[in-house]
Amino acid sequence: MTSNTDRPTPKHIAIFMDGNGRWATARGLPRTEGHREGLETAKRIVSAAIDFGVKVVTLYTFSTENWKRASDEVGFLMGLIKNHLSAEFDFYRAKGIRVVHSGDKAGLPADVVNEIEKVQKDTANFSRLTVNLAINYGGRDELVRAARSLASRNEEITERSLSLSLDCPDLPDPDFILRPGGELRLSNFLIWQSAYSEFIFSPKLWPDFTKGDLKTAIEEYKSRDRRFGGVS
Repeated sequence: MTSNTDRPTPKHIAIFMDGNGRWATARGLPRTEGHREGLETAKRIVSAAIDFGVKVVTLYTFSTENWKRASDEVGFLMGLIKNHLSAEFDFYRAKGIRVVHSGDKAGLPADVVNEIEKVQKDTANFSRLTVNLAINYGGRDELVRAARSLASRNEEITERSLSLSLDCPDLPDPDFILRPGGELRLSNFLIWQSAYSEFIFSPKLWPDFTKGDLKTAIEEYKSRDRRFGGVS
């Protein structure tokens, strides 16, 4: 029998940063403070992922459905994303983090797009960990955009051609998707790429998530028998 320690570390973990608003509300704070704390948690968990040997982390930062929230909260989130991207280059450089983006840039404010493109260019040669920021991202939207791209080039639609037309075709599919916050659904996240991903759920709200919680999730992933439709 293979022990957990003998099984490979996941290469790619995709994470919902879920529960920021509820975390703040439970403490009598504005929801915006939860989002601010959630970004600090993201830095801690990204650093922990490096320590555990993970190569890619996708963070579900802002979904295509999040535009339905109150306008002041959306405005705060856009500003927080923009300022975080511009302020964290020293962190990316120190950790060797390459930043990429998934999502529809056309639907984002121009200043946010400028910061996304700048951080992608500035970190392009870093190779210790890739952080994929899913901003204005929806799995169905990504598939529609990919299909339209293929149609515009009059290319045959196959699994391979569709995969190569997604936002980050060079990234491996996520080994597991981690959802803190107590919700038990996929919420339009990486619906093509997650075809054979494991799912790990936690009741902890994202701002309370720790390096130890990530280690527990990785150990849970390594305990599972992944057969990909075959027989072990």
